Amino acid sequence: MVVMSRQAATAPAHPVESTDLLTVGVEEEFLLVDPDSGVAIPAVEAVLEQVPAELRGQVEREFQTSQIEIGSPPGLELSSIRHSLGLLRSALADAAERAGARLLAIGTGPVDGPVPPVVDKPRFDRMLARYRLLVPGPGNNGMHVHVGVPDPDAGVQVLNHVRPWLPILHAITANSPFSRGVDTGYASWRSVEWERWPSVAPTPYLVSHDHYQRLIRQLIGSGVMLDEGMLYWYARLSAKYPTVELRIGDVCPTVDDAILVAALVRGLVATALDDIAAGRPPLPTDHHLLVGAHWRAAHDGLEGEAVDLSSGELRPAWDVLHQLVGRLGPALERHGDLAEVISLLEGLRRHGSGAARQRSVYARTGQLEDVVMDVARQTRGEGPA
Repeated sequence: MVVMSRQAATAPAHPVESTDLLTVGVEEEFLLVDPDSGVAIPAVEAVLEQVPAELRGQVEREFQTSQIEIGSPPGLELSSIRHSLGLLRSALADAAERAGARLLAIGTGPVDGPVPPVVDKPRFDRMLARYRLLVPGPGNNGMHVHVGVPDPDAGVQVLNHVRPWLPILHAITANSPFSRGVDTGYASWRSVEWERWPSVAPTPYLVSHDHYQRLIRQLIGSGVMLDEGMLYWYARLSAKYPTVELRIGDVCPTVDDAILVAALVRGLVATALDDIAAGRPPLPTDHHLLVGAHWRAAHDGLEGEAVDLSSGELRPAWDVLHQLVGRLGPALERHGDLAEVISLLEGLRRHGSGAARQRSVYARTGQLEDVVMDVARQTRGEGPA
């Protein structure tokens, strides 16, 4: 799905050239629901039949029959990623309506109902046979961002450098406060459900690419994973493409939100490569504190507090986010993204996170059906109510 830039592809493995421009690509997972009740429904096959033929190569089934996934082609320009995501979201929303469903960019289903079955696929059958009741609800829908890196050794070093900053990106994406008809008290309930899988975790500190590969072999050998595709760390090397893949949190409600996260992720990877090239080490981060920081991000989202992993102290999440953006400034400017990031941050500040938007609608009307309708409008590009 995603490849790195020509500049990065032709660069020598060592030293890393920090001036390379990096490609970025986005994968998004969506929920399919009944248009009247908002209950998740097993509609993926019917929706796929309605997708225009020219777009089917960018649309896929996901784990459950109530889910569907899109992937943007890789690009250097955020404008091309925006165009692709907008086109795919609109076409998929239309296809869902023709199939009698509604498309939601939401972390998990807010309305209680039967759990839709898993897609009929041999690998998924094996996952069910081994892990049994780890499928807790209507579908967990995330966003994955791929950024090109020069080689696997550089990629592993990037993973070490980005890990302390992923909790605040996790907070930005929080978009699933409701589940089974109630407010869970979390901004990202999807994250809590997702962590039932044994291979979901913050990325550990990695000594080398050999260490990375050895851990994968050991996790498969221990039965924790069936295959490398089940390496559900929050950041990993793609098994298919020359990229670092960040799997941080919920799918974003709007294309604007997704573009902001994609720009910040690329800026984070580019900054990591700058640090590596300059010989600067990653921020030392205790694994248990990192786990706690991700829990805090899932609980509070962007409207509460966040763990500042440079100090171990709690701070307002927005303060930690501004600290990150300041750190990424040179890389954002190099890629031509800084002005857009500043503008998108202003919009995020006005509207709040996805979780805050959902709670605002529910506070006004007391109806989860209204929450579903508002998320559907945002998914289509109409903006929050």
